[in-house]
Amino acid sequence: MKKTWIYGAMAAGTLLCSAAASGDDAANEASAAQMQGVTVQYAGSVMVFQVANIVVSGQFADDTYQASARFTAAGLAALFTDADIEAGVSGYRDGDALRPWHYSHLNHASSKNRVVAIDFPDGVATPNIEPPFGSMGEPPATDEERAGAADPISTLLAMGLGAVARGDSQCDGTLPVFDGRARYNLRFEDGGTDRVRTRAWSGDALVCHAYYEPISGYEADEFPSEDDIDRPITFWLAPVHGGDIHIPVRIRTNAGFGGVTIVARSIEEN
Repeated sequence: MKKTWIYGAMAAGTLLCSAAASGDDAANEASAAQMQGVTVQYAGSVMVFQVANIVVSGQFADDTYQASARFTAAGLAALFTDADIEAGVSGYRDGDALRPWHYSHLNHASSKNRVVAIDFPDGVATPNIEPPFGSMGEPPATDEERAGAADPISTLLAMGLGAVARGDSQCDGTLPVFDGRARYNLRFEDGGTDRVRTRAWSGDALVCHAYYEPISGYEADEFPSEDDIDRPITFWLAPVHGGDIHIPVRIRTNAGFGGVTIVARSIEEN
């Protein structure tokens, strides 16, 4: 499923953030002292063939966040697509809970120049697509279904902050997601720990399985197959900033031919 392939690849580029500007110099200085930053570069591959580069950079503040991710096709995939996707979100932070304010993404390589934007008035994910999609799915996501849903980036950020932790489990629960047209859930299951070694990080990582549960906003030929739904995206999460934040150092999704593996090539804390 093409959407799952892109989502799995973009997921690696979502564990980032930067503080939103407050408009007050003194407040900015106080907030800056409490920021936690991280810059991560990833490479995605199918079997032994590189297919994507993902660059992630940003910071958390105590009460705000702003995140962005850049995904570009590379290697073998560049022969078939010139995808160059940039996404970003800003919002408010309340402990583990993130309240997005504005999200948008754009494929710079697309001739349509379509900007997919989402605002969140009263907690309802509300799309603003220019130019509009020909269809918002059959059936489209309703206001009730979009209430309380977050954008894809905020969802993965919340996972890294521990929003899906339940009791002794490091990964458990369900988060509602809206990507501008599709409304789905990510259902998480704890996978314990596993020893990981990448160019950027090595050690015992938390393993988190994320199952894709479609709700609405799909065309008939886009709806995920049972095989897509049954196979999770698996994240290996490593602690940064003394364990306050977890970022994926390895991601594996079986969607598409051969599946996609994404690994961190460099991590810079700031």
